[in-house]
Order: sequence, then structure tokens, then C-alpha cells
Amino acid sequence: MAGPGVPGAPAARWKRHIVRQLRLRDRTQKALFLELVPAYNHLLEKAELLDKFSKKLQPEPNSVTPTTHQGPWEESELDSDQVPSLVALRVKWQEEEEGLRLVCGEAKQARVSQELKKAAKRTVSISEGPDTLGDGMRERSETLALAPEPEPLEKEACEKWKRPFRSASATSLTLSHCVDVVKGLLDFKKRRGHSIGGAPEQRYHIIPVCVAARLPTRAQDVLDAHLSEVNAVRFGPNSSLLATGGADRLIHLWNVVGSRLEANQTLEGAGGSITSVDFDPSGYQVLAATYNQAAQLWKVGEAQSKETLSGHKDKVTAAKFKLTRHQAVTGSRDRTVKEWDLGRAYCSRTINVLSYCNDVVCGDHIIISGHNDQKIRFWDSRGPHCTQVIPVQGRVTSLSLSHDQLHLLSCSRDNTLKVIDLRVSNIRQVFRADGFKCGSDWTKAVFSPDRSYALAGSCDGALYIWDVDTGKLESRLQGPHCAAVNAVAWCYSGSHMVSVDQGRKVVLWQ
Repeated sequence: MAGPGVPGAPAARWKRHIVRQLRLRDRTQKALFLELVPAYNHLLEKAELLDKFSKKLQPEPNSVTPTTHQGPWEESELDSDQVPSLVALRVKWQEEEEGLRLVCGEAKQARVSQELKKAAKRTVSISEGPDTLGDGMRERSETLALAPEPEPLEKEACEKWKRPFRSASATSLTLSHCVDVVKGLLDFKKRRGHSIGGAPEQRYHIIPVCVAARLPTRAQDVLDAHLSEVNAVRFGPNSSLLATGGADRLIHLWNVVGSRLEANQTLEGAGGSITSVDFDPSGYQVLAATYNQAAQLWKVGEAQSKETLSGHKDKVTAAKFKLTRHQAVTGSRDRTVKEWDLGRAYCSRTINVLSYCNDVVCGDHIIISGHNDQKIRFWDSRGPHCTQVIPVQGRVTSLSLSHDQLHLLSCSRDNTLKVIDLRVSNIRQVFRADGFKCGSDWTKAVFSPDRSYALAGSCDGALYIWDVDTGKLESRLQGPHCAAVNAVAWCYSGSHMVSVDQGRKVVLWQ
């Protein structure tokens, strides 16, 4: 008979993993619609407003003269009871039109049109033709505001004036445009006018759910991937695409096929050595930090860089996407952290810091930066000031945020890794091991996708894996690397990881 508590512990841990991954999936899916839902609600409000005005413009049944076949020339033959009703009807039309002009005048309609166009651009921008959502709404608004004064006795003119609100209401037109916006967002076939690339994009890949990360035991594939040292490595959201960047100014994309790495594409045009790489949430854009005082953006499938984010005055050491694919954050040795609007390729915010920035990570509404002065700083992306500073011993070389955004892993030159519980802003664990030493100021450490393990490479070429819950060294892997390991990456599915070193090697572990 099994001892007490033995079956329960694995089950509880398994359930925790399920909850973590469900929260991750919920947050990932929610991020895709954070901008769409407010824009959609805004359009519905405008549609309801137009619909109310259209109903007011239609005459009430009790105030309309019964239908006759009289023409304008028969006005003199109308009896005295009908004349006041016609005059009253004309006055009523004029009052309704005047009220409509006051509420939906040309100035306000222009402003509403601009707001609608901005709202549409925040979700998806249409560049395939002039008939955009904003233009369609503006056309209807101008038709409504600038419509000619109707002649009650001229039936044909009156019918023309009322026709837009009979056969097709403003609500139905707006909803049809909203459907187009949603389809455009999900299919990624419509692009911003200033965004990179012109080819249609594919849908987001489904991120594999990691119930429990698998500890790697051996090297499956070893490649001399670059012409000089490799500084950065990153998995795409689908775990089958890998990016590596090196001092040779190249980014190589690899497909993980079984236990092998197969060359996919080479991204060229970087102005300097690559210091970090990152995929956007869709997996179809790559952002890289370079020593050329800039970050550069590529579209997967296109070899040449399409956008250069210039503005730093020294080496850019980190470049990361935020939770949306149109925003990014960079850190530099010029003692600044910058936020970028990628849709318009301009810097939306510059944060001045007292020390070199070696790495940055982004949460929902927070930016975290690690610095040369042995401090980790927290910035609210909605405010101008630093919200918190956590000192650590040694220069911070890297930061890794858990998928649930509750824990932060830092690596520093005092040869330790630290786990910070962001709920209480305290250092929860400190990882050390005999033989583990940071090989450079850009040595990168990462969490496993389920946050059960912490992984880092040492200057002796070995990989060290610690158990986050117990703080004990779980595994030490050595073999292919003969030089200091610069960076490591663990795929989202938890099945394999990759390490890169100063001797040009890329190693796939399973």
C-alpha cells in the first residue's frame, strides 16, 4: 500500500501545471483582442446614435397626410384641414433637421470620423483600397449631415432623402464593417500603411500547452552555425522555429525537426553584432538588438530588414516585443530604455536611467530592466516614473519573466541566479553551484515554460539546471560546448532546449 501523501503530491503538481498553462493561454488569447473590443464597442455606440436619428427623421403615422395621388399643382385644391398639417409637417422636418445638424454637425462628424479611423487603425489598418471603415462611416455621416432639405409635397424627393435609412440601416452597415475588421485581424491579410512587409500574413500559431517541462539529458544536434560567437537564441511561439543571432551580424532561422536543426532562412542587413533576438506574439516578426545603436525588425520570409529603430546613442543590448505585436521595448548602454510604436516606427517614450541597461522584459503593464549598477528597476508603462528598485549583488546580465508574470529570474556577475516573487517583491531563491560562472555581461538565463526549473550556461561550457521549488541543482550537462555559453532557450512545449556559445556552436538538447 502506498504511503500517505505520495499519490497526492504528483497530482497536485500536475493540476498546478494545468492551471498555469490555462492562464497563459487565456492571457495570450486575450492580448489579441485588447484593442479590438473597445474599438468594436465604440463603433456600435456610433451606429446606435445614427440609427436613433434615422428613426426621428421618419414622420409619425398620425402626423402624415393619407396617401393621395395629388401633385404639387393641386396644392391650391387642398381643404383647410389638410393645410395646417402640411405646414406642421414641414416645420417638424425643419426642427428635426436643425437638431440633427446641432448634434451631428460637420465639425463633430469630422471628429467622429477621425476617432473611428484611429480606432480601426488600432486593430487593423486597411491598405487594399480606398474604401476603409473610417471612410465608409464618414460617407454616411456626411450624407446624414449634409442632406438637402426635403419638400413634403414632392414625394420622390422625400423618398430619396429617406432611402438610406429604409433599406439599409446604419447599424447593419457598421456591423458589416466590424465583421471585416475582425476577419482582417484574425487573418492578418490587411496591414498598416507604415508597417513592414506587404505580403499577406498567416494566423497566429497555437502555443503548445506545457503540462510539465522535460529535463534534457543529452545533446541531439551540434552545429557550427555562425562565423563567430553566437550571442542570442530564441524560440518562436510554436516551438518549431528557432532564431539565433551572432557577432557576424546575421540572424539564422532554424526548423526543429525531430532531433535535428534544419536551416530555414538567413536574415541579413543588421548594422552591427546581434545582442538579442525576440519573436512577436504571432511568430512572424523578429526583433533584434544590435551594436549599431539601433534595433531592427524583420518579417519571417523576407531576408532584408524592413524597419530600423534608431535613437539610442550607444549599443542596444536588449530588444523585446510587448504583449502586442505593434509595440516593443529596447535597452541600451546609453543609460536609456525606450518604448516603440512599431506601426509608425517611432519612439513613443524614453526612460532615462542612471546605469547601463543589460536586459529588459515586459509584462501586461510593466517594464523591468536590469542594470550595470546591480539593480533591477520596475517601470509602469502607463506612468513616467520608476515604481520600484530591487538591489542584487553583481551586475545584472539577464532577466526572464515567468509566463504567469508572478516570478522574475535574474542572472548576475556574482555567479548567482535569483528568483524574485513579484507579488511581494522579495528574493525567494538564490541559485549557486560549484563551477558555475557567468562568462560575460550578456549571459542569459531562463525559466522553463512551466517555471519548475531555472537554466543557465557557464563559462566552462556546461549547462546548469536548478529546481525552482527546492533550490537544488537538478542537473549539469556538459559535452559539446568548449567555450563559454552565452545564451539558452527553452521551447514553449517544454520538450527541448537550445544553447549557444562564444565558439560559434548551437546545440539542441532533448
